[in-house]
Amino acid sequence: MYICICNAIRETDLRVAALGHGGDAEATYATLGKRPNCGQCLAKAGKIIAQERALSSCENVAI
Repeated sequence: MYICICNAIRETDLRVAALGHGGDAEATYATLGKRPNCGQCLAKAGKIIAQERALSSCENVAI
């Protein structure tokens, strides 16, 4: 599913980028070589990024 239509950022790409960077949605977009255009996606992108990081931290704890 596309999260950012303006930049053609898919949810899977965003989740991978979220694990490689500690910033907010705009900073995570930058790691993909993108910038927010209209900004309508930022709230949803932020939730996905937070969710992915939380899942990753749970996996690291529950070994």
